Amino acid sequence: MSAGSIFVWELLGTAVLILLGTGVVANQVLKNTLGNSTGFLFVNIGWAFAVFAGASIANPSGAHLNPAVTFGLAIADKTPWGDVPFYVLGQMVGAILGAMLCWATYKMQFDTHDEPQNTLGIFSTAPTVPNAPWNLVTEIIGTFVLVAWILLSPGAKESVDGVPQFGNSALGYAGVAFVVLVIGTSLGGPTGYAINPARDLGPRIAYAFMMPIHNKGNANWGYSWVPVVGPLVGGALAALLFLVLPV
Repeated sequence: MSAGSIFVWELLGTAVLILLGTGVVANQVLKNTLGNSTGFLFVNIGWAFAVFAGASIANPSGAHLNPAVTFGLAIADKTPWGDVPFYVLGQMVGAILGAMLCWATYKMQFDTHDEPQNTLGIFSTAPTVPNAPWNLVTEIIGTFVLVAWILLSPGAKESVDGVPQFGNSALGYAGVAFVVLVIGTSLGGPTGYAINPARDLGPRIAYAFMMPIHNKGNANWGYSWVPVVGPLVGGALAALLFLVLPV
């Protein structure tokens, strides 16, 4: 696949992922919505199926949607290193675009929200107990689970005694959605489970420099490196495990 095609498909898929993912948080947080105060499970389910929708659209490029996945697959020798910049660029631009589309969808609710200074959490993650080293550990563990599942999940194999062996491939991108859902419900409490540098950094950039939200809060740049570095480390560790296992 050409570099341009990788960029376009990753941009489209990541934009849909972020639009729907941040959209479910906006629906939960903003006051004048039909989904206000529906809870953390509501958000987890929304993010999981946002992954399903975005990945389905980005199927032609392999639907990475996540620099940690891209780096993990490159380390595992499943993605050419020369393609990595085009994946990451598409993911970052798509994440910014998706965040802006979310803001546009909920513009009237942002305009009438009574706590505009607390709206960063709609777009980017933050720890419930700030402690950078342990917040980093949380993000590493969550991303490790995601990338390890992608690399180690059983795929389709030749039929055995006439019985098709589909493995998890029969689930399609729903399988990844299920994994994201359980990561969110099980491991998402401490940091909001970014598990994706583009998912956090792209919307943070859009919030800080592009969204005309009156009296909005700051972008919390002091924490912003954690949901970038943690997922990249977690993805790399999963890839290294894959390389040493007798798969």
